[in-house]
Amino acid sequence: MRMQFWKTAIEEIYRDDPPNQPVSAELWRAVRKHYLTKRWLLRIITEREKDLDDRAYRNLQELEKYSENTQSSLIYLLLECLGVKDVHADHAASHIGKAHGIVTSLRATPYHSSRRKVYLPMDVCMLHGASQEDFIRGSREQNVRDVVYDIASQAHVHLQHARSFSPSVRAAATPAFLQTVVLEDYLQRVRRADFDVFNPSLQKRNPLLPLQLYFRSWKNTY
Repeated sequence: MRMQFWKTAIEEIYRDDPPNQPVSAELWRAVRKHYLTKRWLLRIITEREKDLDDRAYRNLQELEKYSENTQSSLIYLLLECLGVKDVHADHAASHIGKAHGIVTSLRATPYHSSRRKVYLPMDVCMLHGASQEDFIRGSREQNVRDVVYDIASQAHVHLQHARSFSPSVRAAATPAFLQTVVLEDYLQRVRRADFDVFNPSLQKRNPLLPLQLYFRSWKNTY
């Protein structure tokens, strides 16, 4: 019901007749000001609606597709707000969004496991003989670490691909890409924890993160 409301709201926003609701009104203003692409907004809603099925991803590609349709779509909209329309920036955004989705699935694993839910790609879990019960009981055995290693490695690959476009991406796009600092921080910390996703150190905040974000912003790099 909630998703249908937003689908209808998007259609009404693009007819210049937004619902009498605060978020819709602000979104309508943003659409008018930045000429936001309707497809990206609808793609986010549609993909979130599919995710209500509450099941694990069948494979890593399915997780990447979900991440592309949600996180990457949001970055495309941010680029439009920044006035950046560039194929290299779009390629970078696609990879950053996928990395974001993958890292989010890892970061949320302890929380979901505590509620007897596991959403990590089933093909990677099966490859290493790790069951859902292993994650639910917070196992720190090697097979669980191997699952985390494979998934984290894919996120790292996407970050590397995104940064390979950096020489061709306008500096104006940097604010939309600064999330790479947070993603890289988590990947480095999970590596130092030997890919033990349940390590308590991963639940602590990095006090230097704001400084790192400021430094990247000042250098106009991601």
